[in-house]
Amino acid sequence: QVRLVESGGGSVQAGGSLGLSCVLSGDIASRYCMGWFRQAPGKEREGVATIDVDGWSSYADSVTGRFTISRDNAKNTLYLQMDSLKPADSAMYYCAAERTSSRSLCLVRRVGVFGDWGQGTQVTVSS
Repeated sequence: QVRLVESGGGSVQAGGSLGLSCVLSGDIASRYCMGWFRQAPGKEREGVATIDVDGWSSYADSVTGRFTISRDNAKNTLYLQMDSLKPADSAMYYCAAERTSSRSLCLVRRVGVFGDWGQGTQVTVSS
């Protein structure tokens, strides 16, 4: 059974940076489309960034140019580097994975595509 564990959340002032990590255990990460999603109080969960098995990535418009998703398959780890953070980025951030090699399916950043989820890590950006 696949397990995802996030780390790296915290509090930062606007304009600052944070890095998130997510370790996948129970299978080989290179077989998985992986992504980061976030959910703020009272809002729906939204796709932030996804990366397919070949390293192609997709970003939400709101984070393009500020966030960078990457993966290290040797470490079974997914990363999200977040720069120039804004208060609007405050949310619970979730790591997600789905065992598929479909690029089109992976890069649409749709919640329903992903079957495995982490518990989340909180990111708070103050103004």
